[in-house]
Amino acid sequence: MVQIELSDIWIIIPAYNEAAVIASVLEPLISRKYHVVVVDDGSTDDTSKISRRAGVYVLRHAVNVGQGAALQTGIIFALGEGAKFICTYDADGQHSPDDIPVLAQHLCDANADVALGSRFLGSTENLPLVKRLVLKTAVLFTGMHTRLKLTDTHNGLRLMTANAARAIRLQQPRMAHASEILASISQHQLAYIEVPVRVFYTKYSKQKGQSVFDSLKILFDLLIARRLK
Repeated sequence: MVQIELSDIWIIIPAYNEAAVIASVLEPLISRKYHVVVVDDGSTDDTSKISRRAGVYVLRHAVNVGQGAALQTGIIFALGEGAKFICTYDADGQHSPDDIPVLAQHLCDANADVALGSRFLGSTENLPLVKRLVLKTAVLFTGMHTRLKLTDTHNGLRLMTANAARAIRLQQPRMAHASEILASISQHQLAYIEVPVRVFYTKYSKQKGQSVFDSLKILFDLLIARRLK
């Protein structure tokens, strides 16, 4: 059975104009001694400055490319630094740092390659009805195309082994990367497990989140990508 020391976990945080909350997101992660990498995806505010002041690794895209591209940049960097385990983590304050060791324990117990956070096995606070419907629709669509049995397909909190991270090479630069990760899990036959986690929807995070139009754009991107294969 794989044993995970929390100090072996590298947290990858894609961030775009998150100066208002990034310090509060980073503080509990730093206090727990994780390796934290903020990938500033072309922000026009002080996201990079605040993150550097906090003492974490900061990578910066010159222009805004998209969350998928930012995650890939961070994953490549962490693997190059010898990361054994990689955790993806949103920058808007929706996730709880207390859920990371829970993911790690489940990953160990199941001897899995990837632990996927699920808000629908766990809990949510202030989840808008329209958002719930969009997420449930995404579960149906992704299930049809990946054959994975999941309850939550667009949760940004995930923990994976280095080998899994190497296998998952993100080509979708923007939000369609979430479905692309699941397609890679299916394609490479990676062992996965869903883990109950909490997601907190604040006024800030709801303003930063995906609209219905964004969700339709994700569907369009995935359909185009499938046709090009």
